Amino acid sequence: MTGTGLLLRALHDATDPPLRPLPGEAAELLCRLAAPPRLAAHLRAVHDVAHQLADWLARRHPGLPFDREAALFGAATHDVGKVLHTGELTGTGSRHEEAGRELLLEHGIGPRLARFAATHGSWADKAAGSAAGIEDLLVSLADKVWKNKRVPDLEDLFVARLAAAGCRAAWEEFLELDELLTAIGEGADARLAFQASYPVR
Repeated sequence: MTGTGLLLRALHDATDPPLRPLPGEAAELLCRLAAPPRLAAHLRAVHDVAHQLADWLARRHPGLPFDREAALFGAATHDVGKVLHTGELTGTGSRHEEAGRELLLEHGIGPRLARFAATHGSWADKAAGSAAGIEDLLVSLADKVWKNKRVPDLEDLFVARLAAAGCRAAWEEFLELDELLTAIGEGADARLAFQASYPVR
């Protein structure tokens, strides 16, 4: 099968467990960029987890100011810079972060939505982390927990944002978040297998 065919499969095929499709604008952009199929599969997995986190926020904290559309688009495009830095699909590196933001801006995506490509890896930086919104932290969290990677510092920062918004005490927030992340983590093997079933090129 051609790379284009595999990309379309990664974006649209039914999965077990089911993964939500990417927002139309994000999927169309990946097709225009001839994105590697594995990148599309990864973005779809992270986007699905971001949906679960956003649904939890809506249920638990309906009054919390939260830009759901931005967060979900951010999850769907956070690694788009790996179109240019394909080595970072299988190895380490952060060159894709700023490159991804610039790529999105060049393709007409506004700063509100393009920012996640650059911010999803910068939450650990003290200055960036203190300025990060709940949406940015949610995308970073989804990008970790999709493969059942738990990052206490990131989770603490996310919980602190919820507590600061006047929701509940931090320990109460953490207990509920921990329960959710544990449940999401149980699907990690299937998501990892889905991603691994698509080639890098």
